[in-house]
Amino acid sequence: MDRETLLILLGVLILLLVASIKVLPEYQRLVVLRLGRALPQAKGPGLVVVIPIIDTPIRVDLRERIMEIPKQTCITRDNAPISIDFLIYLQIVDPLASVVNVQNVFQATEGLATTTLRAVIGDIALDDVLSKRDEINQKLRVKLDEVTHRWGVQVNAVEIKEILPPAEVQESMTKQMAAERNRRAMVTEAEGTKQAQILRAEGEKTARILEAEAQKEAIILQAEAQRQAQLLSAEGYALALERITAAARHMDQNAVLLQYLETLKNLGQSASTKWILPVELSGLAQRVASTVSQSNTTRSA
Repeated sequence: MDRETLLILLGVLILLLVASIKVLPEYQRLVVLRLGRALPQAKGPGLVVVIPIIDTPIRVDLRERIMEIPKQTCITRDNAPISIDFLIYLQIVDPLASVVNVQNVFQATEGLATTTLRAVIGDIALDDVLSKRDEINQKLRVKLDEVTHRWGVQVNAVEIKEILPPAEVQESMTKQMAAERNRRAMVTEAEGTKQAQILRAEGEKTARILEAEAQKEAIILQAEAQRQAQLLSAEGYALALERITAAARHMDQNAVLLQYLETLKNLGQSASTKWILPVELSGLAQRVASTVSQSNTTRSA
């Protein structure tokens, strides 16, 4: 064997050696098909040696990826067409199954997502589609994961990006929102008017109560003043009567007789032709004569 042939063989061996050494990062695994049969376990990460020509290595990325599903036109349960696009967050958890069990795992997942979306939306009314995004996301995730699990793919989340109803539905929704805003404005205005009327009525009620209480207090004070005045007047009258009675007790018969005579003198000076006297004149004359006699006797002695 000449030198040139030896160099060629050496070069081929080096190429085969280089081709047989694979360095895999942490997020990759290597599925090896040896003579067409898959090895029971994926290899990696790190340094992996494969047999050239005999082994067929297939790299599998284990990182979570985002798959965007373009707008899909679906029919709701109440026969309303609606366009929806969404995102799928998925991750390969079984590299061997993702290679052996399905031809193109991501293309298969995308096709499954579109058909599953139509099936889920077909069981929901239009109003629920617009208002229950979280529920739809959860249903899609569960249904997709049930199928993709056998492909070694785990669906972590499904998020609807946009729901686009028909133009006439959008117009109706706009009118409904406007009507709802008008209704809320009217309710707010009516509530404000009601509160204002209630506050005004309460203010008037409080004012009337205070006015009535003031009148009541005035009447009570006036009655109390009148009572005090009557009490003072009665006390003065009673005191005067007591003084008169005390003075009358100390008056003798002569003083009383002089009072009678003074009264008769005043009557005689008046223009009346009729007199009404509360005493008997004969008895009064006798009392006067007796008094004069006693006075003369006292002077003679």
